[in-house]
Amino acid sequence: MAALVNVRRDVSDAFYRYKMERIQTKIEGKGNGIKTVVVNLSSVAQSLARPGSYLIKYFGFELGAQTNIDPADDRWIINGAHEASKLQELLDGFIARFVLCKKCKNPETDVQIKDGHITLDCKACGQRTDVDLRLKLSGFILKNVPKKTKKDKAERKAARKAKQNGGGKDNGSGEDNVSDQPSPNGDIDIASDDDALTRKIKTEAVNFDTKPVADTEVEWAVDMSEEAVKARQLGLPDDFKAKLVLNGEDEDEDGEGGYTVYDQLADWIQAEAATKGSVNDVDDVDIYVKAKELGIEAKHRTLIVLVMTLFDENIVSQIGKRASMLKKMVSSERHERALLGGTEKLLAELGKEHYDKITKILQHYYHHDLVSEEVVTKWGAKASKKYVDGSTSKKIRKAAEPFLTWLAEAESESDDDDE
Repeated sequence: MAALVNVRRDVSDAFYRYKMERIQTKIEGKGNGIKTVVVNLSSVAQSLARPGSYLIKYFGFELGAQTNIDPADDRWIINGAHEASKLQELLDGFIARFVLCKKCKNPETDVQIKDGHITLDCKACGQRTDVDLRLKLSGFILKNVPKKTKKDKAERKAARKAKQNGGGKDNGSGEDNVSDQPSPNGDIDIASDDDALTRKIKTEAVNFDTKPVADTEVEWAVDMSEEAVKARQLGLPDDFKAKLVLNGEDEDEDGEGGYTVYDQLADWIQAEAATKGSVNDVDDVDIYVKAKELGIEAKHRTLIVLVMTLFDENIVSQIGKRASMLKKMVSSERHERALLGGTEKLLAELGKEHYDKITKILQHYYHHDLVSEEVVTKWGAKASKKYVDGSTSKKIRKAAEPFLTWLAEAESESDDDDE
């Protein structure tokens, strides 16, 4: 399996969402018959949501060499001997000109060809920018417009259905990067992000008990004994206790309607926040390790606890910091619904003056792939008394209408383009 690099190689963030395989080449032949085979061009092209013919032709134009553009055996060939590092540099130019949004530099773009113009439609910020028609590849693209069929639309809907049902692994490498819909809309980095977070968690967990404790003049400690925790819980205000009531969605772990593992996680987070001065300073890895220690890292109810304890009136700005951890824990539609339910409970606690934040909250959840289009649409279609009272639920969904309308219009426009 080829090594993964960021689609934008100028971004050094290991958690950058958009990944692709590093270009691999193989030199064959000798003399006048020497040629370069780009071994994994199809995988790289799929990570960028562009046809392989665009990439190979771009290489040919830049190198002044002949190429094939539709190999039946997936052997993409450039005449002459060319190093993989050189092609990787040329690929950066292709990405800058034909993939990245000119406004937000995000690779979530679709190529639209109409009336002799090539437009990049950004799915992240909505900006539409024209590609420079003076580029040689622009002429090739205009002469080789792919024909859209009804099958394309059916496959796109099937891909969404498969993602919704967890029918396939999200891609993050060349081998796992084959999905029904060749789009980089957040799908290409899930496995790689998980791998990076998992490695960090394992490292922290291995060294957890062996880290030396620095001597300080004042030692801070929180009594985490069962008796102390229960005493603190009884001393909480009634309205705050309600935040931890999870509506009996599952059978309670470690107690029937009493002190559960979810209460333990909530208390632990509060204790850590008190020790460190702010809940924003509680580390994601430590939270995940604690949830794993309690055996609830894969439970959907854990997400409700996390929303209620990690977020406050500044939730809009806090989501991004917690996105990688939440993404690791959101593994099904049930988890997504729990995330939305916890958010409803939080807004209900904050008060009706905070309901209008739901639009931006949903935008961030959707942008970070924490909720899918289908789940959000179903959530917005009908109020529920599962997490809050019916009246509050209706008001929150009413406040979410701008986002729900945008989502419906974007989907409708996308379907029209497919036809």
